This record gives sequence, C-alpha cells and structure tokens, in this order.
Amino acid sequence: MNDAAKPPELPRTPSFRLDGRRALVTGAGRGIGLGAAAALAAAGARVTLLARGAAEIEAATEAIRAAGGEADTLALDLGDVGAVRVAVEGRPAFHVLVNNAGTNRPARFQDVAPEDFDSVMALNLRGCFFAAQAVARAMIRDGVAGSVINVSSQMGQVGGPERSVYCASKWAMEGWTRAMALDLAPHGIRANTLCPTFIETPLTKPFFERPGFRDWVLSKIKLGRVGQVQDLMGAVVFLASDASALMTGTALTVDGGWTAD
Repeated sequence: MNDAAKPPELPRTPSFRLDGRRALVTGAGRGIGLGAAAALAAAGARVTLLARGAAEIEAATEAIRAAGGEADTLALDLGDVGAVRVAVEGRPAFHVLVNNAGTNRPARFQDVAPEDFDSVMALNLRGCFFAAQAVARAMIRDGVAGSVINVSSQMGQVGGPERSVYCASKWAMEGWTRAMALDLAPHGIRANTLCPTFIETPLTKPFFERPGFRDWVLSKIKLGRVGQVQDLMGAVVFLASDASALMTGTALTVDGGWTAD
C-alpha cells in the first residue's frame, strides 16, 4: 500500500500582466507619470498619455512605441473638468487610471497667498477628483472592473515645512479615495493611493537645488537615498493588475521609511 501523500495543488500567483487593458495616465509627459506610462505599456496595456503639453506627450508616446508598447495621446489640461469629462466619455472605458497630475507652490503657512492655494487645489484636488469621476462613470457604463490609482504623497500622511497647501490637497485625496472606494466597490472598481517620498523629477528639481534641502530629505529617508521614478514603476503595475485584486480604499506608501517614525 502506498502511503505517500498526494502532492498539493499549488496556488498560482495572480498575473501582473495587463494585456488587453486600456490605461490612462495624467501628467504623463515626464517624471512619475512618464514612468507609470512606460511601466503599464511594458506590462501589456495600451496607454493613453494625458498632459497639457502636446509635444511632450507625443515624444513620450513615440518612445513607448519604439520600445514595443502601445500608446496614444490626449492633450488636455486636467483643470478643465468639462473637457476631460467629454474626452473620457467619448472613448471606451479605461481599465486603469493613474491620476498623477499635480503641482506644488511651497510657502510657509503664514505666507500662503490665496492665488497659490487656489492653483494647487484646482489641480491636485478638483482636477484629480473629477478626472477619477469621469473614468469611473465610464467603467460603470461599460461594465469594466477597473483600478483607479490616485498618486498622493507621503505628505498625505504627515506634515512638512512650507507644504501646508500641498499637504491639505493630499490629505484630502487620501480621504476621498477611501470614500470613492466604498461607492465603487459594488461595481468591481478598486481605488487606492500611491504615496511616494520625494522623487527626483522635473517638478522636484528646483527644490533639490535649494541649499540644505537634499540633506534634510536624506535625514528623513531611512534607506538613505532619494527616490527615483523606477522605485514607483513596480508599485503602479501591482496596483493596476490582478496581483492587488483584494486591495481597495488603502494607501501603498513608497517612502524609504520616512513615515515609519
């Protein structure tokens, strides 16, 4: 009699591939947005790059195509909520949104000007909120179970000097992402935030040129180095793919340990 145990049927890792899926990346011409678009395309998605600068996203699209990916462009200002809504409604639903467009105007709290507050909130909060709404409505319309990735920040979890308005916008994003996750869950649509530390990009370049800024950042990042765009690319694919199928209403923090203490 053979008493050998029958080999167990091993569970299979969910796929990180995105073949056959459509993805929209905002602020896609450079920095984190460009990295997200490249990562999604490499994973098999057809990526639409959205930004104000047509020439920049056209060049990025050509680079993605040259690397074997599928990509097209949508030259729009995310602050023009109506134009974004019309553009999204006129296309088949996206399976993935990387809601990355954002800005910052650093100032001490006591020096913040109303026009700077309004500018940051118009993009980081209002523009991103209604872009996600437009994409989610199309997902519901077409019966697409998708993933919304709102690019927040470690500054949506802590405070920072000269960043009261930026923090306000990202803390708000953390809140409405959790609320939208509850509203969209019955439709199979997931919503999460990606919360990076300071990443070296064209947006942060002027900050790193200020005396002492890099030293301050490095004193807070426990792993001892400034973040690079590549540090976020795997996280974007993870949140977009079936590998994160049970994640919604939460934050994926990629901060080198900044918020650990």
